[in-house]
Amino acid sequence: MERPSRQRQREEATAQEDEQLSCPECGSDQVVTDADQGELVCDDCGLVLDERQIDRGPEWRAFNHSERQSKSRVGAPITETMHDRGLTTTIDWKDKDAYGRSLSSEKRSQMHRLRKWQERIRTKDAGERNLQFALSEIDRMASALGVPRSVREVASVIYRRALNEDLIRGRSIEGVATSALYAACRQEGIPRSLDEVAEVSRVPQKEIGRTYRYISQELGLELKPVDPKQFVPRFASALNLSEEVQSKATEIIDVSAEQGLLSGKSPTGFAAAAIYAASLLCNEKKTQREVADVAQVTEVTIRNRYQEQIEAMGFR
Repeated sequence: MERPSRQRQREEATAQEDEQLSCPECGSDQVVTDADQGELVCDDCGLVLDERQIDRGPEWRAFNHSERQSKSRVGAPITETMHDRGLTTTIDWKDKDAYGRSLSSEKRSQMHRLRKWQERIRTKDAGERNLQFALSEIDRMASALGVPRSVREVASVIYRRALNEDLIRGRSIEGVATSALYAACRQEGIPRSLDEVAEVSRVPQKEIGRTYRYISQELGLELKPVDPKQFVPRFASALNLSEEVQSKATEIIDVSAEQGLLSGKSPTGFAAAAIYAASLLCNEKKTQREVADVAQVTEVTIRNRYQEQIEAMGFR
């Protein structure tokens, strides 16, 4: 008879906690925690719901990165960008002890041997070695493209899924790694075209596209088409164009896309043509060559898309 009563008490406590998440004064659910004051405060009306909360953080304080690193007693968080998820031990390359004193020659040779064996046993078989190489390739290409850390994590997860589904067989590791990175950029909404990804890769663009279509279909990624508006801020910034030009280019893309002109067109070329048209309309003229160099498309593409977009806007 004790178990149901205890379970009922837990459910009542959980229900009370859920009720406390809404403000009793204004009914808002925007309740935030003020870590400095130890209070639970409504963000809309400012009512203090709870005070003197328990600080579950570390007992020490740090005011800069070096102090935080020296006082921390835990390692780096688990990451998918490393083949062992960062759980193995790493032997530092510095030949110094915990007090910063140099080691003797005998200890240095011993640490050298330990470091060598540590690197060997981190990859116990060929599969882990291939995974290590693929993840290092993803990290290299992501650094060259300047994408955030979240994209690298997603790309690593996609590659691990492809590896578990045995989709790597018969394909190059670099091709699958590049396809996973391109799929991660699409999934996270980072505007990177296939041409830009192919530039930092060691495999041809045709192989990347073919592998990407195969992986996305087999893994069921269900990626949406690329929105040309995602490329507008980056292209306009490279061309030193104003916010007015960006807004006008976005408007041109919206109007022309509603008339079905975007179907079957390259999003980078479509965005480049919209920026070129907007620069003319806002008296911040840029040549077709300048826009084509930034967008990595041809001038013919810009001219063709530009004519279609101008007609869609009703200027001709």
